[in-house]
Amino acid sequence: MVRGGLDLGGTKVEALVVDDANEIRGRARVPTPTEGGPPAVVQALAAAMREAAGGDVEQLAGVGVGAPGEVDAAAGTLARAGNLPEWVDPYPLAAELGRELGLPVRIGNDVRVAVEAERVLGAGRTYRSFLGAWWGTGVGGALVLDGRLWLGRGSAGELGHIVVKLGGRRCPCGRRGCLEAYAGRAAMERTARKAEDAGTKTKLFSIMKKRGRTRLTSGVWAAALEEEDKLAHSLVDEAVEALGAGIGSVQNLLDLDAVVIGGGLGTRLGDPFAERIAAASQPHLFVTERPPAFIVSELGDDGGGLGAALLVSA
Repeated sequence: MVRGGLDLGGTKVEALVVDDANEIRGRARVPTPTEGGPPAVVQALAAAMREAAGGDVEQLAGVGVGAPGEVDAAAGTLARAGNLPEWVDPYPLAAELGRELGLPVRIGNDVRVAVEAERVLGAGRTYRSFLGAWWGTGVGGALVLDGRLWLGRGSAGELGHIVVKLGGRRCPCGRRGCLEAYAGRAAMERTARKAEDAGTKTKLFSIMKKRGRTRLTSGVWAAALEEEDKLAHSLVDEAVEALGAGIGSVQNLLDLDAVVIGGGLGTRLGDPFAERIAAASQPHLFVTERPPAFIVSELGDDGGGLGAALLVSA
């Protein structure tokens, strides 16, 4: 059975075509629209899937979508996708994309499907319990407990909205002091723009323009760090400290075997930053002598698409 998997991110859409052995047979990437609301995003998803399938979407048994925000899998709707254009109210993503492609479509939370892929195929397959901490446009999270993805009543794992500073910086969700307000790439970009407007010198935006980007992507942040940009270092240092505090709080509550670091920034910055996040969490741990293992996603950028494709076979 050949299936499609779509990973809908704040800056890009990744599309994969996957066979029964979960081997990738086709792939494509297109930018996520910055305007036009949900209909524009549906068109981008459809275009990416058609490209990955070589124009032959009829071969697919179905398509899974991992999407950021509030997912109602049963209804096929997506709401409150703060890092997508004009996406607040529930929108029938599964039905609209299914109509566009002529295929059955299932949707799931983007981080959950990526973490499920890591549980089945990647870095989490040897652990009975772990936290997936996805550091990207936002900060996503998902939990595996006793070998199974834990959904709670539908919204478990919202790591990015753990409060790390009471009354702190405004988060894209509208609340204050959330982890995502300090470590989400979109929030970091807003902070960087405010700093530049106030006169702080930085190479971040010149690197962005040189690379033909309209946003501070993970690659832009990595390049700025390599060029010893002080503002980039300061904001990434702040993000690492916030991640350490949030993950430490989760560990104190659940006593997990491991933490799998993924997402655009997490994967791009890799093992050295996983080690830094582990060190930043240590002061917050109640049981300091038994920290969880910190490991980087094995599936990298393919995890979201692979996990989305698993929705079709579930």
